[in-house]
Amino acid sequence: MSIKADPNNRESNQAAISSLMQEALRYARGGQVRIISPLVSGKEITLAHVIGTSDQSIYKNLGLDIGFHAGDDPTGRSIGLLHITPAESVVIAADIAVKSGDIDIGFMDRFTGSLIITGARAEVDEAVSENVRYFYEELGYTVCPISHE
Repeated sequence: MSIKADPNNRESNQAAISSLMQEALRYARGGQVRIISPLVSGKEITLAHVIGTSDQSIYKNLGLDIGFHAGDDPTGRSIGLLHITPAESVVIAADIAVKSGDIDIGFMDRFTGSLIITGARAEVDEAVSENVRYFYEELGYTVCPISHE
């Protein structure tokens, strides 16, 4: 017996899991049940967040003040965060972001699917929004709502 989770219906998922457990216990030998729950990363954006005007300490702790940006004053700049699976999709997201507005790539990791962008608030908002729209409408990804600080 298997179940498929419905991301929009938590109560249904809990009922299905409870039913699955009862079914497993009926066939259990010696009261022992082994349940395997594979995690298959899907096509999804699991984090889309925009930090308004951030504090200089956030830039420093994220390492956004080194390398190309050494000596830059981050005052008034916003930070956009995206987490995407499969992880390689972050390359597409970075491309969309830089084409959406005047933003900088602060960090991109094609192995974990993490993308950090920086820029003016309106530009970062637009880049994150365009990514969420594109991945949902054009690529059929499951996307989360965009959150703002």
